[in-house]
Amino acid sequence: MSLSDGIGSLNESTLHLGIKDWFSRPGDRFEVKVEGSVIDIVRGPLLIEIQTGSFSKLRRKIEKLIDHNKFLVLYPIPAQTWIIRVSDSGEILGRKRSPKRGKLVQVFDELVHMPELINHPNFTLEVLMIKTEEIRCADGKGSWRRKGISIKDRRLLEVLESHRFTRSQDFLQFIPDSLTTPFTNDDFNMASGVSIYQTRRITYTLRRMGVIKIVGKDRHALLFDIIL
Repeated sequence: MSLSDGIGSLNESTLHLGIKDWFSRPGDRFEVKVEGSVIDIVRGPLLIEIQTGSFSKLRRKIEKLIDHNKFLVLYPIPAQTWIIRVSDSGEILGRKRSPKRGKLVQVFDELVHMPELINHPNFTLEVLMIKTEEIRCADGKGSWRRKGISIKDRRLLEVLESHRFTRSQDFLQFIPDSLTTPFTNDDFNMASGVSIYQTRRITYTLRRMGVIKIVGKDRHALLFDIIL
């Protein structure tokens, strides 16, 4: 069995197409030019973008269009990933499930690039927790972190969950119930179990959203409180 016909350069186009097929409805228009920008899906007055990469590349497009258009961003996070190893010719060499499991909190890895947009009345973010296949080839062309292994394609297998965010208060769910206020990044880190690096991203993003605020310092650590 071979996958050579479906393998190309890494652009995540297969994953993008799979999400588009899953989300599309009768009457949708695809790849529509709106004020000079190409939009993945146009559903009546709603502009829909599927973003499988960095939000930093998307921000400028949204800021240009959002004052006069409803805007929905679909962002997938792989909760489960199956890894398929293939040869240079595309022959399948093996298939196994990755031990890494994506979590909803990873949305802050991208939200950090445009935290203020969640407060715009025309903006909605929908995070999809998905099951994927990742096609890998040991061709020596990948990054040093993967020891030269290239990711040739990513494919959608299933959408497991969907989480929609329409306002900054929706992100209060990421603040642990056990966390007392005011709190530091270290307090948040211990209560949530996420890394301190991820904690700093979360508190920075929530602060830019207007969900939390700085209320002082504990020695050199910033103290945060929730804005109610």
